[in-house]
Amino acid sequence: MKNRYLIFIFLVAAILTGCNAQSRESQEGPCIMAYFMPRGDDFDPDTLQLDKLTHIIFSFTEVEDNQMKFRNEARGSLLEKLSAQKAKYPDLKVMVACGGWGGSGGFSEMAATEETRRQFVESVGHFIKEYNLDGLDIDWEYPGLPGAGNPHSPKDKENFTALMHDLRKEMDRIGRDQVLTFAAAGWQRFFDHIEVDKVMQDADYMNLMTYDLAGGGDGFTSHHTNLGKVKIEDIEGSTAAEFMRTASDTSRPWSAEEIVDYCIGLGVDPGQLVIGAAFYGKGWIGVPPENNGLYQKNRGAWNGFGRYLAIRESYEDKNGFARHWDPVAKAPWLYNPTDSIMITYDDTVSVRLKAEYVRRGKLGGIMFWELSGDTPGGGLLHAIHSEITGVK
Repeated sequence: MKNRYLIFIFLVAAILTGCNAQSRESQEGPCIMAYFMPRGDDFDPDTLQLDKLTHIIFSFTEVEDNQMKFRNEARGSLLEKLSAQKAKYPDLKVMVACGGWGGSGGFSEMAATEETRRQFVESVGHFIKEYNLDGLDIDWEYPGLPGAGNPHSPKDKENFTALMHDLRKEMDRIGRDQVLTFAAAGWQRFFDHIEVDKVMQDADYMNLMTYDLAGGGDGFTSHHTNLGKVKIEDIEGSTAAEFMRTASDTSRPWSAEEIVDYCIGLGVDPGQLVIGAAFYGKGWIGVPPENNGLYQKNRGAWNGFGRYLAIRESYEDKNGFARHWDPVAKAPWLYNPTDSIMITYDDTVSVRLKAEYVRRGKLGGIMFWELSGDTPGGGLLHAIHSEITGVK
């Protein structure tokens, strides 16, 4: 009798496990995910290279009155236009992102109670059905941390888990496969504020924002979206190393390889990890010429922050700028010794290496911010797609 009972329990567990597996997205090969933010009141879908994507994430909705809404209701017509492209690209997943750096102010209070979470989750279900979407990306920047001055609480850690669990249940009730992702910071401190083992039971993918790893407020120049793991010993003698040691900041330099290794060490399935590429650059002014401006002091942010399209047209080996390559960081940079400007960015070489890293490591995929920053052809997306798929 006891053996029969154990067999029954085993069969029930197997059935439940199978049901949970069916709720996960079935994706052949790594994902290629594009965040997309229309810059005006319209866009031409034929310019978006949708044939090279597995997922496109329309950005952003926000949390208002415990519901997911567009801040500007006119954005809804743009999302409808994007969703309609699934008729032409039936394998394309059209998703929506909620939050963002400047739009995460409503998350902490909404997630704090069962009732307010219920209101939000129900609004997500209605939203997905209204726009015929294939999923949702939660871009809460960040649980338990202020982000852009957002309300936050130590209880965000458990509340984020509850929110993702409630979303998973609601999205599974919709009746067709739904993809649930969330944006995660590319540095370790973020993971002190989420229950990653529990959250990954409900999320299909974790989108690691392996960009903005450096910024204009830093006292030293460095790479903002590097793949390769850089140790402080690798940059010994530089201004950057001096700053890090003075600040006792042993977590830097940051990199995609480092945070992927860290997440795998936490028990995350590599197939659920999606790394990020940047279709934009950042820079600094007042940078001295040592090491062609890399890991040097600066006098503040470069106001010419630009999309890859602009960097390629105006700065890459043009107008006094020379391209340089860091074999350790596996990343390029530009330096203009006359104007003392250093620019960090992704180019076709670095994103191809990221895509190769994803493919060889059997990671979930690669995503990027943001699609409209690319060149019309032969740019970053083309390099990613050709490396992932083998189609030249």
